[in-house]
Amino acid sequence: MVLIISSKIIQIKIDNVKKTHKIQDGKVLYADLDKPAKAFFSKKYRISGKPDYIVKKDKRYLPVELKSGSHDSPQKNHIFQLAAYCHLIEENYGVFVPYGVLVYSDGDQFNVPFDPKTRFELESTIKDMRRVIKTGKMNFDFKDTYKCKNCSMKEHCSAKY
Repeated sequence: MVLIISSKIIQIKIDNVKKTHKIQDGKVLYADLDKPAKAFFSKKYRISGKPDYIVKKDKRYLPVELKSGSHDSPQKNHIFQLAAYCHLIEENYGVFVPYGVLVYSDGDQFNVPFDPKTRFELESTIKDMRRVIKTGKMNFDFKDTYKCKNCSMKEHCSAKY
C-alpha cells in the first residue's frame, strides 16, 4: 500500500513539473531545468550544449528549449540553438531527430524541423564562427542601429553606429 501511494505522489510531482515548465507529452529523458545537467559534446563539430530537456515521444528524441518573450514565429538564433541540440542528441544517442520544440513564455510553441536545409545552415554557421575566431574579423549584413547599440560584440565590429 505504501508503494502505491508513493508512486502516485511521485507521478503527481512529475505532472506538476511538466505543467509548470510546459513539458511535452512523453518520457523526460534529460532535464536542465531545476538542477544543472551534464552538457552534451559533439566530436564532429566540437560544440557542446545543454537543452532545457529532452522528451522521448513515439520513439523520437525531441529537444525542447524554453524561451522568454512573445514571438509570432521562432527567432533565427533560437532555431540555430535548437538545431545544435538536435545534432548533439543525434550524435550522443545515435538516433534520428526529426525536429525540436521551442516554447515561449507566452505559451506559443513551435516544432522546428531538423531538415537538410537546417542541417546545412547549422554546419555553415559553425564554420563561420570558427573563421571569426581564427581571423578575428566579423561581417554583419544588417544595419539595425538599435541592435548595434546594444550588441555585446560592438567593440569588435567594423560597423560604426
